[in-house]
Order: sequence, then C-alpha cells, then structure tokens
Amino acid sequence: MKRLVVTADDVGLHPGMTAGVLAAHDAGIVTAASVSANGRAFDAAVARLRERPGLDVGIHLTLVGERPLSPPDQVRSLLGRDGRLLPAWPVFARRWLLGRIDPDEAEAELRRQIERLLATGLPLVHLNAHQHLHVLPGLFERVLRLAEEHRISWVRIPSEPVTARSPRALQITLLNAFGRRARRRLGPQGPRSAGRTIGVLIAGHLTVESLGRSLDQAGEITELVCHPGVGEAEIAGEYDWGYAWNAETTALCDPRVPDLLRKREIELTSFSRLTKNAAASV
Repeated sequence: MKRLVVTADDVGLHPGMTAGVLAAHDAGIVTAASVSANGRAFDAAVARLRERPGLDVGIHLTLVGERPLSPPDQVRSLLGRDGRLLPAWPVFARRWLLGRIDPDEAEAELRRQIERLLATGLPLVHLNAHQHLHVLPGLFERVLRLAEEHRISWVRIPSEPVTARSPRALQITLLNAFGRRARRRLGPQGPRSAGRTIGVLIAGHLTVESLGRSLDQAGEITELVCHPGVGEAEIAGEYDWGYAWNAETTALCDPRVPDLLRKREIELTSFSRLTKNAAASV
C-alpha cells in the first residue's frame, strides 16, 4: 500500500490562505500544514491550529516576499532596497548562487522563524520553504542542521516526475536536480523525506482531474503539495501569483477524491503517523 501525506502551504501569510487550508483539512484530505512564521496573519493562524491537534504543523521557511523577523541591519544581504525580503525565488536564487547573500544572515533569519513557531507550543513535525529555496546548494546543509537541532522529523525534498515541456517544467527539472543533491545529504539518524513529491508542477491550479494524474505518479511514500485558499479575490489583491485558491480548496474536498486514492491503493496518512509507525516497527 502506498502512503500519501497532503501538505498545504502558506498558512499565516493571509487569513484566506489559512482558512482554505483548515477547510481542506476539516472536510478534505489535507493532513499537514506549513506555517510562515513571518506571515502577517501568523498569530491568528496559530490560534486556529490549536483547535486541530490532528493536523501536523510544520515550518514554511520564508525568505522572499515578506518582512524578515530579524532586525534589518542584521540581515542586509537578504533585503531589497525597500527593506523587505527579496521579491521572489529567481532574485534570491541568483543572489545566493553568486555569493551575494551572507549564509550566516540567512541562517539567523531561518532560526528566528523556527523558534517563533516553536515558542507557540505547537508540535513542529515537518519543514519546507516558500518556493523551495531551502534546497539551494549550501543553504540546504544549514537548513538540515537546524532541523536536526530542533528535532524536526521530516524535511521536504522536491522529486516530481516531469514529462511535458514548458517553462514551468524546466523550473521543476532544475528543482529536482537541487533535490537530488539535497537528498544525498540526509543521514540515517536525521530527518526523513518523502521519496516523491507531487503537485509542485501544478502549484495553484490543482483540480480533481490534475490530482488524479499526479496520484498516478505516487511512490511508496509521497507528499502532495497544495495551496488551498478561501476568498480568492481578496487574496489576489495582495498576492499576484495567479493561483486558483478557491478551486484548490474545492478539489481537495471533492467527494470523488477518496475513490481516486482507493483505486490507486493509496493510504492517506500524516508525517506524525509515519514517524509513529516507524518507531513501532523497530
């Protein structure tokens, strides 16, 4: 039997994103939530997550698009001219790969984000990053050490089959290459990662039909990445990503989805259950 964890990202960035994630957990298949500790809606998100102990909580490390938790004068290399974090992954990745970002400053900001979420008392089960920047060479090693230090059991490493040719497919191919390098850094006693990641290629545009095609690519342990939301017009007023947040929420709650899983012999699970089962089998 294959096993699937469904992780919804961007909790705490916008109230509508948080609401969509919780709706897709309450009435759908979401089993894990990724929280941006520097999101503007962080405190309200934490309060709502406390009401759902069955939903795995993870850190969604966020190095672009928001404001840093660190004092600006301590993370200058992470910031644009407006004093905010850099706008998106191409800008950050280019600056990082050119050696123009201080790795110690990046680690300090990531540490603050992890520790802010830990300070809420919510169990921190898994780790990933906004736009998957954590798998960049040189940055992943620091992220992995932070995960080990804070006893975070699962770390997302992108690994999604790509068959089509498109600009997005090219991006995922590059991300997969970074992911293969990152996976070699995992040790036998440290954090684990799902063997396959799906949903990244269609981020923001998940439908029941595209979900079925993604599930055909599931491996032994797979993480489905999704981005549900509620109140799409309001979210789009602040985040111009072009995502279909409402439609993703609807798809994740669609009554046809459990049958898609059954037909493919896929069991819906969570990171915490996987950890518990692994411990019981030792």
